[in-house]
Amino acid sequence: MSPTYENIVSWVEDIKERNHSSAAALTVIKDNKIVFEHYCGFHSNTNNSRPINENSRFNVASARKSYLGLCIAFALYEGKIHSLDDYASDHFHEIDRDTFGNTTLRHMVTHTHGLDETSEGEIIREFDPGEKWAYRGMNIKLMAQLIHEIYGRPFPEFLYQKVFLPMGLKRTWWETEDNDDLVKVIVDPNKIAKDTTGSAEDGMESNLFVSSLEFALWGNLFLNQGKFNGKQIVPQEVIELAVSILTPDHLAKEFPRNGMFWFVHDIPRELSELGDRVPRGSFQILGVTGPTLLVIPKYNVVVAKMYNKRYNYGNDDYLYYLKEFGNIVADNFRIKKSEESYD
Repeated sequence: MSPTYENIVSWVEDIKERNHSSAAALTVIKDNKIVFEHYCGFHSNTNNSRPINENSRFNVASARKSYLGLCIAFALYEGKIHSLDDYASDHFHEIDRDTFGNTTLRHMVTHTHGLDETSEGEIIREFDPGEKWAYRGMNIKLMAQLIHEIYGRPFPEFLYQKVFLPMGLKRTWWETEDNDDLVKVIVDPNKIAKDTTGSAEDGMESNLFVSSLEFALWGNLFLNQGKFNGKQIVPQEVIELAVSILTPDHLAKEFPRNGMFWFVHDIPRELSELGDRVPRGSFQILGVTGPTLLVIPKYNVVVAKMYNKRYNYGNDDYLYYLKEFGNIVADNFRIKKSEESYD
């Protein structure tokens, strides 16, 4: 194993064992080349389960937000949405305007909207828009509905034509039926892992499955500002919208900063998932089942990490482990860059 990746693999394997994930995968793209792949474990925690390989596809959970975010950026670029500072109530007419108040689309895509949804489907307000930051799911549902209305089709279909087809992605989709390549998700280590396919392919459910390599290629598309194999398949302005900091300026310093759902690093922040040693301008997306996609433009590197265990890091140390992954990756490439400069 190359010393460049030894620390990263060691960390990934350690977390896999400590958190009872049955599977892990790691893909590194550097300077637009796939320089490292690592696969270990099994598709489930049952006997005779299939070994993980390059075809294995993981449920990426909340990381699917980055796919929806690109569609929102397209809608802004194409003038289908006038502005991120449009009031949400102007777009979601079925919801009481008083509930939305001064909530804007900017609040919706940066997790600063302050809204939540009860188990009965009632939308409630937790805090005033822009006052705090909270990771909730109702903004994703509403924005997915908006993109469907704007383009007349679910956002996965829009992405398939605009992005997946030109890139040749064949292991990225919202699955409704189980198949041999799909990795099961462990909720309780003492119970059999679950089939997490969904009932529809419309992007409204958490049933997006992606291979580690195609997850990394997704990140590399953003790193290259919309180019793939030298061809501009997504306008550069769309990518810039997706991964620029869009969070309201007055949000308290300790909260994360976001683009179109991506976490974007500027300065070390107490409640951010990005490590303090990760270079400014880096961006990341992650999911509750363990996937993390980290893009570091300064080092021209993309790292995709996969697990199949919900709540991989527990509660108390959640942020520490997320930050530490980024810090280890950044340290490795910082050292490598220094060595290359010395040579």
